[in-house]
Amino acid sequence: MKTLVIIPAYNEQENILNTIDDINRHCPEMDYIVINDCSKDDTEKILRENRKNYLSLPCNLGIGGGVQTGYRYACENGYDIAIQFDGDGQHEARYLHDLVAPLEAGAADIAIGSRFIRKEGFQSTGLRRLGIGFLSGMIKLLCGIRVTDVTSGMRAVNRRFIEEYARSYAQDYPEPEAIIAASVRGAKIVEVPVQMRERQGGKSSINPVRSVYYMIKVSLALILAKFSSKER
Repeated sequence: MKTLVIIPAYNEQENILNTIDDINRHCPEMDYIVINDCSKDDTEKILRENRKNYLSLPCNLGIGGGVQTGYRYACENGYDIAIQFDGDGQHEARYLHDLVAPLEAGAADIAIGSRFIRKEGFQSTGLRRLGIGFLSGMIKLLCGIRVTDVTSGMRAVNRRFIEEYARSYAQDYPEPEAIIAASVRGAKIVEVPVQMRERQGGKSSINPVRSVYYMIKVSLALILAKFSSKER
């Protein structure tokens, strides 16, 4: 199936070439596109000089806007499967075939790479694991499905949800909200065990203060997403 790997990138000059090389080495049959979200460092220069596939946004849209741009590109160019794959070096391309297998078999609409199934590799910090567990419980309560790694940015979707996400995608910390939005539309969601690494360079946008904001904002957004989607 025609597959696109969407790589959102903001200030990833230290990681982006290694990320692309990892994908090309393990999955040469898959296309990729880097969505450069108006980076302030040399990310765009590095992509241009090394002749990599990328789109540069004229202003910073944040992770949600960057990923949605990738879905719109996938939709307009006839891809059957789109995969989100972070540009910070945390994800490993050797798991991409495992990730798309349930979609190719027609057994799922969305497959999420979870580091918490086998609990191997980098497991994130204790504080983040606590927050992920809380959000996982909220999604279970609201939708009746258990997703262990709700904030995972490594996920694959089929053509139906390429089109859904191209039209509408949560803009601020979107990963848990995207699960809710898909669930209320009847998506079959599965998790696939993967290992992840620590960020390989650069700096995460989530600090302790933003973590508190994240939890409050996402908790409210999940509730709103659940009931607003019901009304459509």
